[in-house]
Amino acid sequence: MTTQAHFLRLLTWLSPAFPVGSFGFSHGLETAIREGQVTDAERLSAWISGLIEHGGAWSDAVLFKAAWAAADDKAALAELAALADALAPSLERRRETLGQGEAFLIAARAWGHAPLKGAVAYPVAVGAVCGAAGLPLETALTAWVHAFAANLVSVAVRAIPIGQTDGVATIAELEPVILATAARAVHSTLDDLGQSAILSDIAAMRHETLGVRLFIS
Repeated sequence: MTTQAHFLRLLTWLSPAFPVGSFGFSHGLETAIREGQVTDAERLSAWISGLIEHGGAWSDAVLFKAAWAAADDKAALAELAALADALAPSLERRRETLGQGEAFLIAARAWGHAPLKGAVAYPVAVGAVCGAAGLPLETALTAWVHAFAANLVSVAVRAIPIGQTDGVATIAELEPVILATAARAVHSTLDDLGQSAILSDIAAMRHETLGVRLFIS
């Protein structure tokens, strides 16, 4: 595949239009917005940056890299999928990652890549498929982390709400963090798994108790 073909495939697989239902999940951000922890673009940027560098997005990037490297090893992928499942810090986070992962694997069959099947954590599913397709690791990781950030910005545009101009500015502000985290994840191993974004985990747990919810998680 050419560089342009790699780029096109990533644009498709990580597009908001790809049928994984990302728009329906907030990763606990809806709770943080409702409880006044994230009220504007500045706080939104800090919240997402923390998740990328120290929270669920970092752990997902490590899992993505491991799945990419094990794309041709079904036994290793099965163990990795079980680990990712066990690492979910709450019921809704588990539903979020397994639901999106399964939907991604179903849709990706159109390209002939099926290293896994069933309910598999989203980063493991995407990482394995990218590895099977021969997509460059750092490029794929950068696109993955960017898609995570862009989805949460979309949540904030609808739920705070902030305007689209502030939303785009937030994504621009996050570019250095996205690039640095993707570059760091390229050299990661499973020993680097771990997160310390405790407020996000608590928000995800409290989300299921909200009386009225726009998002599934």
